[in-house]
Amino acid sequence: MTDKLPNPRKRAVSILNKVIGNSKLLEDVLSESLKGLENRDRALARAMASTALRHLGIIDALMDSMLDRPLPKGAENIKNVIRIGITQVLFLDIPPHAAVHDTVELIPENSKFKGLVNALLRRTDRQGKKLLDKMNQPRRNTPDWMWEDWSAFYGKETAAKIAEAHIIEAPLDISVKEDPEGWSEKLEAKLLPTGHLRRKAGGAITSFEGFQDGMWWIQDFAASLPAKLFTDLEGKRVLDLCAAPGGKTAQLASMGANVTALDRSKARLERLDENMKRLNLDVTVKAADGTSFMPAEQFDAVLLDAPCSSTGTIRRHPDVAVLKQPEDVVILATLQSRLLDATVSQLKSGGMLVYSTCSLQPEEGEWQIEEFLDRHPTMKRVPITSEDVDGMDELINKDGDLRCLPCHMDGTDKETLGGMDGFYACRMIKQ
Repeated sequence: MTDKLPNPRKRAVSILNKVIGNSKLLEDVLSESLKGLENRDRALARAMASTALRHLGIIDALMDSMLDRPLPKGAENIKNVIRIGITQVLFLDIPPHAAVHDTVELIPENSKFKGLVNALLRRTDRQGKKLLDKMNQPRRNTPDWMWEDWSAFYGKETAAKIAEAHIIEAPLDISVKEDPEGWSEKLEAKLLPTGHLRRKAGGAITSFEGFQDGMWWIQDFAASLPAKLFTDLEGKRVLDLCAAPGGKTAQLASMGANVTALDRSKARLERLDENMKRLNLDVTVKAADGTSFMPAEQFDAVLLDAPCSSTGTIRRHPDVAVLKQPEDVVILATLQSRLLDATVSQLKSGGMLVYSTCSLQPEEGEWQIEEFLDRHPTMKRVPITSEDVDGMDELINKDGDLRCLPCHMDGTDKETLGGMDGFYACRMIKQ
């Protein structure tokens, strides 16, 4: 989309049209949608779109409460204009008069909706905060099927904490190759357990000190834990299944392993290869289907970070709550099962397997492993210890597996302690 005078609000509406209307991933549409904007307008358009998605359930509930009748089905673009307007008035540091005026200007003069949009946004400015205070925002912001699943498995109290964590934007987490203390000072970041760094989200990442020199990479704290569950990997042959974009590949290589990074997507592997070159890490990159890959020689260790519904990453990818449906979990769980079965023949006797997903759904975690261990009696669970997670015992479930929740590692300082992605991981050995 091109504009004679590039308009960040118009671009934000366009992003919502693509994500909500056409079921496109946010990260897949941002680059093209923001093309031609100055840096300040790019940041504003991105903030409006991502913040609207992060609060979509709340915004829609508020809109419904203020409308006398629902908007007609053909008015999706109008609805997204209203969403972007409400986002500015209630959730971004934008003067309300500017937010209302500039958003209403997106509606053509001859549109029958122009007066409605104007009235609705002005009412949002007058009454919106009071209406929000009366609303159960975490519940309103969570799709019914996710809320029901999480309430049944984790309990309603924990489900509410998970939903509340999703409303807060995730901070920027960083894995470093060496000297975490030194890099925490250079990057103005907080040093977390296991040597991870955390700083406030935002900024031009590629311009930060050390990025171009390959001294660190972006990786959520929770995502860094599965690779750390392996014992000594120095000189061992390790298969990283479904490896792209390569955060865990970089970890394994930094631990001294001879890594084969496998993924079925050649395009994603190109990105992985670029990342490894920037980090100056030597890995073998292979395009193949993990469910049928048969190596000439079995591996000492296998990391399967399986494709999943990604419901544990909503704080970082708010479009997941909009796009994912229960049937996606069923389809992905079937694929995970096939990938798990394939690892048995890819792994040496005595070798170690770590399975992980960034999902909060037990079908993709606890239940998946329970069925896998029943099918393969030669595979035995190796319980995770307090030492493996630097004393963060709340991350270990009753079976000795890793279970991170978005509400873990939270605190009053949201910029430095803003939770973690939802992750599951199980460590097993082939007897």
